[in-house]
Amino acid sequence: MTDALITAIVSNEEGDIFDLEGYAAAGMAGDSLFPLTDTGTIELPFGSELMRLPDRAPVLYDLESGSFKAVEKNPYAPEEDVFPVAAFNSPGHVISAVSAYRQRRDACVLPLFSYGAVGWGKEGFRSAAILVDAEPRQDLRFMKQADVLRGVEAMRKKLPGNRLRKHLETCALEYGCPAGKNFFLGRYEAPLPAAKACNAACLGCLSLQQGTEIHCSQERIDFTPKPEEIAAVALEHIGRVENCVVSFGQGCEGDPLTAAGVIGPAIGLIRSATNRGTINMNTNGGLPDALKTLVEAGLDSVRISLNSVREPCYRAYFNPKYTFDDVKKSIDTALQHGRHVAINYLNLPGFTDTPGEMESLAAFLADYPIHMIQWRNLNFDPLHYWEAMDRVCPLEPALGMQAAIEAVRCRFPDVRHGYFNPPT
Repeated sequence: MTDALITAIVSNEEGDIFDLEGYAAAGMAGDSLFPLTDTGTIELPFGSELMRLPDRAPVLYDLESGSFKAVEKNPYAPEEDVFPVAAFNSPGHVISAVSAYRQRRDACVLPLFSYGAVGWGKEGFRSAAILVDAEPRQDLRFMKQADVLRGVEAMRKKLPGNRLRKHLETCALEYGCPAGKNFFLGRYEAPLPAAKACNAACLGCLSLQQGTEIHCSQERIDFTPKPEEIAAVALEHIGRVENCVVSFGQGCEGDPLTAAGVIGPAIGLIRSATNRGTINMNTNGGLPDALKTLVEAGLDSVRISLNSVREPCYRAYFNPKYTFDDVKKSIDTALQHGRHVAINYLNLPGFTDTPGEMESLAAFLADYPIHMIQWRNLNFDPLHYWEAMDRVCPLEPALGMQAAIEAVRCRFPDVRHGYFNPPT
């Protein structure tokens, strides 16, 4: 029995989404195009969003000819342009294919999202995605707005003059940040943004874009909280949440190692009050000496962000003011001190699942026995990213994200796979 193809969906200029008879949905990974199938997709996860991609024509699989075709016009209304539809999948899922499209002339650069392939199955939308973490940490069904507002009011009374608490209100209420909401809801992981500065200029930086046509997703924190402010927020969370995590290094800040001067004393204040909770840091790892100081102060776990373990590809995305050897030294430092170490592996089909990247990742894991890979979608224009990577390491045919993940599982069975920072 052959695997059933799922039906193509497109959008008109107004954002109305509809299916097209005679076409199957298609995905792309680098130069590869392939039709989406029932077994190669999952039901669109709750909390995912569908997006119309401007300045682009959808590439679909023509059932009659058995070939791929860029469809410019609506067959039901020939004067109307049609556009690709992509899925921004809910947290815990990584995409296995990008929504297939062809850029029209003078196309804008896409905003900072992930653009997963999606189509229509027998019972609804289906997404080319893989579940890597089933924990409901950022499941919107458990984040009722009324409950968030009650939490905000309670924290205003408990921490009336705390600037970090006020900043997290903006994150939760204006940007809809799940991490910010979790602080006010008293669940799982609380964010502790502290760094105004960064020592990298990532192509897909969420909080600062300079000299590009890309708009940042959220405003970067514009002050440095005092150690006492950081500790007060952290201790509120630790005091009411079992097995909780508090984390430096958020999308609304630079790199937390640049703020080590205030984070170190904050960790000291937290640990002088309690041994409970996991103090985590999400960082690029570019300042290993600063990281060593924080580890010695009581930092429990470290997550290092990488788009690639190949230095040319890493540099092409991060544009760092430090060296890749600094990153590896930070990983070594945390491991030698017995800390939990994860990599925040920013992935995109067509690059992450190519033989060169997979072989390099295997060599990296053999040299650095980290505890966890957090598979995260790269939020960046896919064509621009593939072009940037191809300039430094020519792209190869993709083997598939599922194959890439399974290859790591098979060769390194002790490495944990997930999406969220775990308590240690």
